[in-house]
Amino acid sequence: MILTGRRKQFLQKLIDLYNKTNMPVHYETLARAIGVSKWTAYDMLKELEKLGCLTRDYAVNPGETGRSQIVFQPTAKASSLFEQPRSEVIDPEEWHQIKTKVLALLNSLKSSSLSDAVQKVMEEIPKVQVRVAFCAYIIGLLLVYLRKLGGRTESLIKSLVQHAPTNEMRMTMFVGTVLGTIIQTMNHEMGIEVTDLIGRYLKSITDLSDRERRMLSDFLYESLA
Repeated sequence: MILTGRRKQFLQKLIDLYNKTNMPVHYETLARAIGVSKWTAYDMLKELEKLGCLTRDYAVNPGETGRSQIVFQPTAKASSLFEQPRSEVIDPEEWHQIKTKVLALLNSLKSSSLSDAVQKVMEEIPKVQVRVAFCAYIIGLLLVYLRKLGGRTESLIKSLVQHAPTNEMRMTMFVGTVLGTIIQTMNHEMGIEVTDLIGRYLKSITDLSDRERRMLSDFLYESLA
């Protein structure tokens, strides 16, 4: 098989979608973005996988406990075909809307059980369109866990993070301390999914601009206050 114009179209769009969040793309998401049936998209992704342009994985379907769905992400070979400049930094108004939405969601979950709150946040993560929004939701997810820890543990983590010397260190320290505290209490399936998301979060942080990291750090600081 060769990389025809149509295959390039599908691959380019998948890379676009992947680059926005660093998350693997479900074939239905790609189908909607291009305007084809999900089966057409799936067949094309299988062809691209055979060419070594994609790898597949299985992610838990947030709407169906225990059910997984097939997702794809580009290989280094595919990414090298489309050397893309990083997307523009989001404007202040868009960032304000993202912050407002995440904070409103967290406030609505204060009285929910831990499992219900985590599930609600996890359902929102696949919907985000830009890296900094993805990072905000991951922070939101860990804030849910931090609130449930409560007491002295919550106070100590807040103090540690708020006194971090740099924006990037604040965000990575927050993730590391909360994840390290809660990981032993997660069930196996949830633990794998959360740690995978955290890995993508850490990669996304390095891809953000200095301005975006500052915006995200300020968001975390305000959320912990």
